[in-house]
Amino acid sequence: MGINLWEIALRLGLAVIFGGLVGFERETHNRPAGFRTHILVCTGSALIMMVSAYGFLNEFGAGYQLDPGRIAAQVVTGIGFLGAGTILQQRGSIRGLTTAASIWVVSGIGLATGIGFYSGAALATLLVLISLLYLGRVDRKLLQKRRIKILQIKAVDQSGLLSRVTKVINDSKLEIKKAYFQAQEYDSSLEKDVVDIELALVTPHKFDESILFSRLSTLSGILKIVWQGEDIPVYKMEKDH
Repeated sequence: MGINLWEIALRLGLAVIFGGLVGFERETHNRPAGFRTHILVCTGSALIMMVSAYGFLNEFGAGYQLDPGRIAAQVVTGIGFLGAGTILQQRGSIRGLTTAASIWVVSGIGLATGIGFYSGAALATLLVLISLLYLGRVDRKLLQKRRIKILQIKAVDQSGLLSRVTKVINDSKLEIKKAYFQAQEYDSSLEKDVVDIELALVTPHKFDESILFSRLSTLSGILKIVWQGEDIPVYKMEKDH
C-alpha cells in the first residue's frame, strides 16, 4: 500500500465534509437525495479512487504497469444510474435534474479527494455551492420571470378536456408552472357548461406561440384563447389536420 493510514483518514474525512456541504444544501430544499446520500457518494468515490490507485501495488511483481483510473472510471457510469433515480416527472414537468447533477459532480469531488487533488476538490465544492445557492435565485428572478407567460382558455366543459390541453402544451415543449380553474358556468347561448382555465407557462427563449394557438384551436370545444391578456381569434386560425 503506497499510502499511510493518516492520509487515508484525511482523504475520507475531506470527502465527508465536501459531500456533506453539497448534500446539506440539497437537504434544506427537501430534495430526493440529501445530506446522507451526498456524503455516501463522495466518500464511496474517494475510497474507490484510493483502491484503484493504491490497492493493487503489492499484488503484482516487477514489469507490470497498473492503470489507476480503470476502476475509478466505473464510478461515473454507476453514478448515472443513481442520479436517474432522483429525476421525477410530475404533471408534464421534470424535477430533480439539479439534484442528479449534484450527485454526479459530488462523485467527481470524491474521486479528486481520493487521489489527493485537494485544491481541485475544494474549489469544485465552492463553485457547486455558489451555483446551488445563488445562481438559482438569478434564474428565478431574472431569466425565468421573463419566460413565464399566462395562457387563458375558455372551453365547453367536457370529459378529458384538461388532459388534451396538457398534451398540446407538453408537445410544444412548455412547462406548466401553475394552473387555475374557475367554476363551471352555464352558457345559455350554447346550452352547455363552460369552464375557464388559466395556466402559467415557462416558455423557451425562442418560442413561436402561433404554433401553440393553432394546435389548441383544433381541440373540440375551445371557445376563446387569451395570451398575455390579448385575445386570440380562434375562428381565424388555420386548423392543423
